[in-house]
Amino acid sequence: MSSLCVIGGGTMGRGIAGVALAAGLTTTLVDVDDAALERAREAVAKRLERDGAAGRLDSLSLSTSVEEGVAGADAVIEAVPELLDLKRETFARIASAAAPGALLATNTSTMSVTRIGEGAADSPRVIGMHFFNPVHRMPLVEVVVGRHTSGPTVDDALALVRALGKEPIVVQDVPGFVTSRLGLLLGNEAMRIVEEGIASAEDVDKAMKLGYRHPMGPLELADLVGLDARLNNVRSMYEQSGLEQYRPPAILEKLVAEGRLGRKSGAGFYEYDE
Repeated sequence: MSSLCVIGGGTMGRGIAGVALAAGLTTTLVDVDDAALERAREAVAKRLERDGAAGRLDSLSLSTSVEEGVAGADAVIEAVPELLDLKRETFARIASAAAPGALLATNTSTMSVTRIGEGAADSPRVIGMHFFNPVHRMPLVEVVVGRHTSGPTVDDALALVRALGKEPIVVQDVPGFVTSRLGLLLGNEAMRIVEEGIASAEDVDKAMKLGYRHPMGPLELADLVGLDARLNNVRSMYEQSGLEQYRPPAILEKLVAEGRLGRKSGAGFYEYDE
């Protein structure tokens, strides 16, 4: 594969585009908003410069059209917000314009790849490729096999993951896959501990970093991902699984309602200067 289209210019989309460019792929980034695309381009440029690959920015194209963006791409990775209807609508548009043999991947962290793929008429080329934030630093990608995903599609996804310098694991299409099933549970319990006044956010994070060797505490991670995105994730997981432990914590609902979305808004469980 030599060309990639990423749909969605948010944190994950721009991160995936950055690693693709650094790996030598011609990359198109699509978003509905020109301002969002320009912010994404600036973020990608800074990352490439830090990594000594500034010249690769010339291989980045920007577009506000899904159809134009995916045309001719060897692979497409969707990274729009975690809303099922939006993802299915996006996949319908992707499937209508993509080349017949193109790999069609969703970066969803919690949603059913099979249900998302219904938007693409159950194409066997649809698969999950769940990257982690920050994309340039996190080596893992979950390759999620949907009900209709073909064997050659799995092989192509694994080859793309490795071409991007990442390590894949192959998982079946169940709610939360492996990492979200575990990570959201840990995050929810960390939030409830703060909510109940058992310990501060700082001490909860310190406990997991020093006691369990986690590189980042669960509340720091939630702030980095974005509390609005985390709320969408746990709502999806709760609706799919029906398990009480995945019900969104009240403190998460409250912070999002107050506009405290984490690093991107300047405040979440922590306060940020930037």
